[in-house]
Amino acid sequence: METEVIAIAMDLLHGPVEGTGNITSGGTESILLAVKACRDEAAARGIDAIGANLVLPRTAHLAFDKAAHYLGLEIRRVDVDGDYLADPAAVADAMDERTLLIMGSAPCFPYGLVDPIPALGELALERNVWLHVDACVGGYLNPFAEREGVELPAWDFRVEGVRSISADLHKYGYAAKGASTVLHRSPEQHVHQSFSADDWPAGAMTTPTVAGTRPGGPLASAWAVLHYLGVDGYRERTRRILSARRQIFDGLPAFGLRVYGDPRLALLAFGPEEGDDLNIYAVWKSMHDRGWFSGVVANPSGIHMMLSPSHEEVAGDYLRDLGEAVAAARQGDASGLHPPVRYG
Repeated sequence: METEVIAIAMDLLHGPVEGTGNITSGGTESILLAVKACRDEAAARGIDAIGANLVLPRTAHLAFDKAAHYLGLEIRRVDVDGDYLADPAAVADAMDERTLLIMGSAPCFPYGLVDPIPALGELALERNVWLHVDACVGGYLNPFAEREGVELPAWDFRVEGVRSISADLHKYGYAAKGASTVLHRSPEQHVHQSFSADDWPAGAMTTPTVAGTRPGGPLASAWAVLHYLGVDGYRERTRRILSARRQIFDGLPAFGLRVYGDPRLALLAFGPEEGDDLNIYAVWKSMHDRGWFSGVVANPSGIHMMLSPSHEEVAGDYLRDLGEAVAAARQGDASGLHPPVRYG
């Protein structure tokens, strides 16, 4: 069952026929395993990987920080460009002889933007470092969005420098939590993901993922949903997401709000126009009190949305309430409001 799911994933993400991978418990584990494989592959080539570094754009998921914490690596984050995208030049400047891995998102969680993976791929090949693509959100959405006419930069194994990809089945694969995939370009690099030991009385043990015993429910769910929906089912749900996004985009300017960057998928962040002193967190609080539960971003301050197919049906209601919330925030004193703290 796992082998079949990985084969489907590799096909969707234009992987080579020899490409392989595993199902994991979620995006954090997928990212951790990719970083672990990168570190151990470097060590197998005679590189001193202890305390080596990963260079990431500011928008990279904090799962990379967790992986570095567990694996004894250094994180170097660099600023994104004016469009909130990874800046390959800034990444290159932060790299040195101890850099093992760089990454790009497809899309990043804060702004829903697909980083310039082709340029990062060229950099990875030039410097002989590992390039990981974090497609935890987009791995099972992007292929169908592209089939619906959404133009994205090449973001998957079509880019030669990409060595591994993380993609969550429990997001837009619509499987039960927790199910993700970590995908490798070749079996030769995949082998470094595994853990093996035999120094005890009960014989050798080898595990491909962090868990020794993995629950079968999420795997069975992923297999079942992939077969139940098929290409047509995923495209239909993607069309509904894209419709909701268009409605939100079209409605925001009427309230003096702008989207950050050029998100084309299911994630986006929006806030006031430059120079507008609207307290967007007051707007967020008002929307929360009306029953709309969403996240926030900072730098710049904004409201964060992660759209699903069902949002197509309520986009008009959301925009109506948003207009009222913005008007209320402009009239009231919300200077004491700050970004809510997110746990987990």
